[in-house]
Amino acid sequence: MDTAWLSEDEERAWRAFRRLLVALPARIGRDLARDSGLSPADYEVLSTLSEKPDRRWALKDLAAKMEWSRSRLSHHAARMQARGLIEKEPDPQDARGCILHLTDDGFGVLEQAAPYHLVSVRSRFLAHVSADELATLRRLSTRIADLPD
Repeated sequence: MDTAWLSEDEERAWRAFRRLLVALPARIGRDLARDSGLSPADYEVLSTLSEKPDRRWALKDLAAKMEWSRSRLSHHAARMQARGLIEKEPDPQDARGCILHLTDDGFGVLEQAAPYHLVSVRSRFLAHVSADELATLRRLSTRIADLPD
């Protein structure tokens, strides 16, 4: 196989991007845990469900959004259910699946966590990019994330 090695500029950009993919989520995740006791996955589940009609969504669809297996999300959801943050309900469209429902307690936890999370996102990310850079980053991120597998 002929290997198309990275140019010096490509390698520097790729390594910087990989570093960002590690550093930024880790730092924001630590802030989230410190400020609210939530993990990034907890926050993703709660915030996504909060935006859905009746605060409900099929586990299979949320797993696809998070790029997790159904099994992984089901186990995580069981831990969240034990904490009273969500409930699992039968999925009338999928006998093997379930619907995740954000509880009032879970919504309250999200409401308390969100302001602190936004401070973290602003201070660790948004404060360091211009409006033009932000628009470029959005376009690039959307284009690359939406590529088919």
